[in-house]
Amino acid sequence: MFDPLTLQVLANHARAAAENMAVTLFRTAHSAFVKETQDFTVMLLDPRGRTFAVPMELGATWYPGLDKGRAIAMIDHYEPGDVAFTNDPYAGHVATHTPDTHLWKPIFHDGEIVAYAGGHIHNTDMGGAVPASLSRSLTEIHQEGIRFRPTKLLRRGVFDEQVLAFMSNNVRKPDLNIGDIKALVGALNTGERKVHAMLRKFGVDAFREGVRALLDHSEAQARALLAAMPDGTWEFADYADEDSDAGNPCRLKLTLTIRGDEAVLDFTGSDPQLASSLNVPSGGDPRHTMLLVGVYYVLYTLNPRLLLNTGLTRPFTCITPEGTVLNPVFPAAVGMRSLTCARLRSVIFGAFAQAIPERMPAAPAGNNCIVNVMTADDRRGRTVIAAVNPVVGGGGAMPHRDGTNGSGADAAYLKNTPIEITETETPVQVTRYGLMRDSGGAGRWRGGLATVLEFRVFAPDSRITARNRDRSRFRPWGTLGGGAAGPSDMVVNPGTADERRLGNIDVAVLQPGDVLHIRSAGGGGRGNPLAREPWRVARDVARGYVSEQAAGTLYGVVLVGTEVDEKATAALREAMAAEAGEGRRAFFDFGPERGEHEALWTDAAYAGLTAVLAGLPVHWRFFVKTELFRRMGRETRDLGAALALVRARYPQIPGSSTGPAPA
Repeated sequence: MFDPLTLQVLANHARAAAENMAVTLFRTAHSAFVKETQDFTVMLLDPRGRTFAVPMELGATWYPGLDKGRAIAMIDHYEPGDVAFTNDPYAGHVATHTPDTHLWKPIFHDGEIVAYAGGHIHNTDMGGAVPASLSRSLTEIHQEGIRFRPTKLLRRGVFDEQVLAFMSNNVRKPDLNIGDIKALVGALNTGERKVHAMLRKFGVDAFREGVRALLDHSEAQARALLAAMPDGTWEFADYADEDSDAGNPCRLKLTLTIRGDEAVLDFTGSDPQLASSLNVPSGGDPRHTMLLVGVYYVLYTLNPRLLLNTGLTRPFTCITPEGTVLNPVFPAAVGMRSLTCARLRSVIFGAFAQAIPERMPAAPAGNNCIVNVMTADDRRGRTVIAAVNPVVGGGGAMPHRDGTNGSGADAAYLKNTPIEITETETPVQVTRYGLMRDSGGAGRWRGGLATVLEFRVFAPDSRITARNRDRSRFRPWGTLGGGAAGPSDMVVNPGTADERRLGNIDVAVLQPGDVLHIRSAGGGGRGNPLAREPWRVARDVARGYVSEQAAGTLYGVVLVGTEVDEKATAALREAMAAEAGEGRRAFFDFGPERGEHEALWTDAAYAGLTAVLAGLPVHWRFFVKTELFRRMGRETRDLGAALALVRARYPQIPGSSTGPAPA
């Protein structure tokens, strides 16, 4: 049995090993998206494929609970020096969209596998229908690029050149892909060396026992946090703006139940599998790491000394009915699953905000837009595909401070690429990159400000992909009297006669001289804005965070120059409080757009919709949902009547009383 001191020493060694792996990858990667934005992970895994150590300083933060076991088991035999990989979302359910290439290397001691070194990189492009491989408009996995089932990339330390050649022949920028993959192999080699160092220090038996103890300790920490929460059941729903191009809202529903030191997250009531790429390929795994990312954030917020590993997932059980957006069946497209995962985190935050309101922030922007450009570089006579910059948005207001500006709490790991590097590697001119005034939700604690990015292109037919565009309709919510945040937007040539608003379109073609303006959403506010100290509001105005007009209309603060008019402010706030009455005390502020939507699509209507769709074969569900939305509010406001209209028009719908089900 490991004593706490020795276990902490092992935990420090394991984390240091993972940090060294991350540094190796960070220093040797080729693409800006890996070496600057840092969309990668590395980890150490036990012989069953369960993560027991991750870095804290570099890379993405989504995968501390990753279990590669199913993918590892799909290779029938390992030898020293082997490295396996996959990017197939439906083979082992480790990769969750095709650009994410996962690698793992067995680490042997005396002929036995004692651990694995693993990790993933987000490849700039994996082929497919659009540059960078990802667009909401894609409808099946086959359009999202080349896929590799779990297979060996290196055999006894030697690359399989046929595999590399096959990849090179099917992607748009093979040098970037293969360069990043080789950098990740170098990181796995670093992890292997560090594990052997731990084996020498602790001994193989103690190392094995220690890894099991690390997972158990993390589980115990998670259970202690749950046990400190009240028992109960809380429901929450949130929406992605569109379930397809120019489509209807995509709803995620969560029923969170906490009993003692365990929790069930039941996502029954979420939308059906979509005919777009917003599906999340969980494979029905009740502890799939993508379903629990929001939980990791909640737990780590409550205990920053938490050990991040797969043990955290053990007290949680997720229910995701098959054929829904969180558990699609092949060949559903999944490339934009990160947009849905952002909303998934918002749903989890909203449920926990009701369970422990004194500890939870308002909603973050939930809009981690990744901007890529494919254009001709006339300076070097070549075509470029590159990430320009992430446009992440503001963090939700915290219980004790304002939300973080421009760096939403649930996607803050995406690092800014310096403008100088962007303009050197990509033929664009960045004309604006900063914060958007008045975009944070008003509150006693203000929501974080949105990010705004503008850049000009110079070559004809420059193709822009801005994946994860969302929150242009359904805003990040405020809590405990705080206001909803400002929405996102995307505009071509803003302020000119050629201005075009693109909404949530994620692929655009620009011509020479065109300027693209992209802004994220802000973070929601927390607490009554009239309780915010006037000096804080004055400081926000001086810094350009809040306009003088918003200082008056939202916060009730009257300024004379840069100074607060205390008497006028007191009078204005008294009048505003009297006018607001009890309305300011609503737990959530979702903004007017959601209120308008839910006046028609009530909880009861959604419950009926879920029941109808669950009784249909998977391939009919999205179609029937779309047809019901088309009729609700236009021809009727009753779901039963709308369903009757749809069945009358399409008698071949299975179960229809007006026509037989197809054989």
